[in-house]
Amino acid sequence: MEGPGFWAAAVLASVLVGLSKGGLPVVGMLGVPVLALTISPVAAAGLLLPVFVLSDAFGLYAYRHAFDRRVLAILIPAATLGVGLGWATASVTPERLVTALVGAIGAVFALSMLLRRGAEPPARPARVGAGTFWGAVAGFTSFVSHAGAPPYQVYVLPLRLEKTVFAGTTTILFAYVNAIKLIPYWALGQLSVANLKTAAILVIPAVLAVFAGVRLVKVLPQALFFRLVVWALLAVSLKLLWDAAAG
Repeated sequence: MEGPGFWAAAVLASVLVGLSKGGLPVVGMLGVPVLALTISPVAAAGLLLPVFVLSDAFGLYAYRHAFDRRVLAILIPAATLGVGLGWATASVTPERLVTALVGAIGAVFALSMLLRRGAEPPARPARVGAGTFWGAVAGFTSFVSHAGAPPYQVYVLPLRLEKTVFAGTTTILFAYVNAIKLIPYWALGQLSVANLKTAAILVIPAVLAVFAGVRLVKVLPQALFFRLVVWALLAVSLKLLWDAAAG
């Protein structure tokens, strides 16, 4: 893991991770595909997990007063279940199939929102049943391929949270998910001393990007913010479908 090509991809990936922790969801999912241009996807996922976790600390501080308690109370236990399921089935789950399913879910949902005509529907309540299902799916796909955002957003976007509450809820949930992924990732051999040393360097651009993301969330109009989120979701979902087809 050395050379200008690797470091260019690694810094860009860490910036994308930092922006996502600053409140710009979905873009963090591009980190692994970008880094996978120079190393294997499995190695990229293992290398970026410490960057996710350390960046989370700054995102948690930035959004410590902006989050939805009910949504987190529903999603955290469900995501824990999903991570556990991912760990238990890690040796038999085809990553290509998971990638395709996540891409299909995100693409269909994003297109349905972009093609919707007429008045915006009213905000949905945070229901336990739907949250348990989508939270578990988000935990599972996050464990397998750091791709928990599409199923998470299928549940949360229709709730129509205020933009900073949406950003904070997203940051807190995935900070928790990334933290509990450390033990199984270590047990599966995807973390190493060499990875941790490289991650320590990549945290620097990631942290700077966290604060840039927080600033962007504050200045973007709410309607534009969510429009960008949906377009980003569509772009990432199509990229996942492409990866699954090419793999």
